[in-house]
Amino acid sequence: MTMFAHMLRHAGATAIAMAFCVFAVAPAMAARDYAEFDDESVIKRAEQVIEERSKDGVFIFRDPKLNSDLNLVYEKVKIVRGMKGYGWFANAIFHKKDEPEKQYAIDFWFKPDDEGLALIDIRVQKGPKRDGDGYTMITRLPVAWWWLPVQEHPGTTEDTRAWHVMSVIHNYINKNKNDEGALELTDKETGEKIPLEFVEMHRPIRYIKKDGMYFACSDFRKVGSDNEYYDIDFWVDEKTGRLQVDDVKIHKVPIQEDGIWTQKDLYTFEGMDFEVTL
Repeated sequence: MTMFAHMLRHAGATAIAMAFCVFAVAPAMAARDYAEFDDESVIKRAEQVIEERSKDGVFIFRDPKLNSDLNLVYEKVKIVRGMKGYGWFANAIFHKKDEPEKQYAIDFWFKPDDEGLALIDIRVQKGPKRDGDGYTMITRLPVAWWWLPVQEHPGTTEDTRAWHVMSVIHNYINKNKNDEGALELTDKETGEKIPLEFVEMHRPIRYIKKDGMYFACSDFRKVGSDNEYYDIDFWVDEKTGRLQVDDVKIHKVPIQEDGIWTQKDLYTFEGMDFEVTL
């Protein structure tokens, strides 16, 4: 069964419309590129990850945005998408343990490697919100970059899009994590090496035409802390003909004033001319 057929069979009218948009905008992963993988093999791999990370039928997921563990019960994989060069994405439905009315949609990002499908990251796409006497799932903002092509107008373009830049940054973060899953950066003011947990990446993505650099801001939290948040800036260029992270800077650091955590700028963007915003 093809990936598109699977979406038609499992997703319903809304997802069907979304599927047309995705495949019109994003580069679909063709069978000739990864002939050994299809939507069924992605579902199988996602369910394997879920089983490996479950205890007594409960999937335990560390949610970086909430800074807590979610105890979830798996229901089904709703949608599988492939984007050539970017990987496979399985969107799975769960509900909170002992509270089946509180549902979550969780994205599993895989990329093919020599051993099969490697898990790159897991992110919450939707979470429960009170709606009258029950709950409904709402999309968590900001959305992950792999959902952005769905929001773009169908058509072919050679221009760099926001999600292109964001995917490069997300890959950089995952490749440079330590064994505990933290990105370690050095605070130039104190010389301290800080282990940071990736929380989320923001839009817009800005472009400095003069320097040929893209810029994106991301939120990180110091590992082991509830309130120490850092703004980390990623600078991306195309000097080699491909997008790549050229520099990573700590933009804001947490400081405590009168018992309240705030942030202090280590530098500003004064004098920088952001000519294009993605």
